[in-house]
Amino acid sequence: QVQSVESGGGSVQSGGSLRLSCAASGYTYNQYCMGWFRQGLGKELEWVAYVNNPGNTNYADSVKGRFTASRDNAKNTLYLQMDSLKPEDTAMYYCARSSYTSCPTSSIYYKYWGQGTQVTVSS
Repeated sequence: QVQSVESGGGSVQSGGSLRLSCAASGYTYNQYCMGWFRQGLGKELEWVAYVNNPGNTNYADSVKGRFTASRDNAKNTLYLQMDSLKPEDTAMYYCARSSYTSCPTSSIYYKYWGQGTQVTVSS
């Protein structure tokens, strides 16, 4: 079964931390770029970060310096460490695999989306 399964979301206060995980199964994972996206209530889907196969990362300006993306290829798992969380980080967070070995920031170039994990940050 081809799927990405996100976990680790929850409710935290402003300034808190959460670590999201994304377990990939049923598809080739290692050589492809993996991305994190989020969608707040009533907002458009937004790119958050990506990690390529060597482990190089890039982040949206809104999370740069606070979020850290990583991957464990042996476990087919992607991570997103989120620190110094703000209320505006409240959203459903998704992971997906790029259709290419390169790392686009547009969601249209990603596939194998998970169901998401909810992150809620209160002030």
